Amino acid sequence: MKPAFFLAATAALAVLSSCAKPAPPMPGAAPNLPPVKVRLAIVRTEDVPAVTDVTGTVHPVQRATIAAKLMGVIEEMPVMLGQRVRTGDVLAKINAGEITARVAQAQSQLNQVQRDLARERDLLAKNASTSDMVKGLEDRLAMTQAMVREAEVMVGYMTVRAPFDGVVARKPAHAGDLAAPGQALLELEGLGEFQIEAGIPDSAAARLVIGATLAVEVPAAGVAFSARLVELSPESDAHARTAVAKLSIPAGTTVRSGQFARVQVPGVAVRTLLAPVAAVSTLGQMERVFVAGEGNRAVLRLV
Repeated sequence: MKPAFFLAATAALAVLSSCAKPAPPMPGAAPNLPPVKVRLAIVRTEDVPAVTDVTGTVHPVQRATIAAKLMGVIEEMPVMLGQRVRTGDVLAKINAGEITARVAQAQSQLNQVQRDLARERDLLAKNASTSDMVKGLEDRLAMTQAMVREAEVMVGYMTVRAPFDGVVARKPAHAGDLAAPGQALLELEGLGEFQIEAGIPDSAAARLVIGATLAVEVPAAGVAFSARLVELSPESDAHARTAVAKLSIPAGTTVRSGQFARVQVPGVAVRTLLAPVAAVSTLGQMERVFVAGEGNRAVLRLV
């Protein structure tokens, strides 16, 4: 019996000695550090307007699609993409032989009527004709003159000219193509003035008024500015549920046609907690602040 009692006593001592040792620290536990002096900032509550970012595109204020007004083969297109043109410069020449023939025919008829009228007037002076005959020829002369003017206008359509100073932005047609009435030959954009076209959600568009100022950023140009709302469509797009808005770009802003723009549209004010920017720190993609908790301990909060 003695050996058994000795083993039991030894085991009890081992248990007691293990209980007397302090427990090892848990892996990853924060060490006990001395307190650090910090400066507290007061968080306040304010009504902050909710902001919706919408996308837009930079466009020139003045732009036009130049189209053909008659059927014919494009004989010349002496302009290139990106080329600047002035009002009246030739953009294209269209060969329409039937128009030239129509002018010649109308002019021939006009000459014939003028001769007939001169003869009848001479005969009327000699009492060899009637005033009704002369009046009929005068009416025919007026009609023939109108035909000549119409034919001359059609001849003018054979030469396409720039309607304003600008730059050639698109050129879907080329020399040798067959042009038809209404077919786009090129697109001309005005110089200097630009604007932004954006689709504003219906909920936000209802609160906008002409003349409102919105914050705009054009990342590709590296510029941010305030733009004034100059146009707002009363009609909403049935698919996108947006209204087309146009915003003027301040003069001197360096942007290019077609560039992407980001427009900030203010919404309904929301009650929001605000903290100083200096109190917010960034770790990776997380933004965080430390809040004074119980026992003067700093508690991490993500914002």
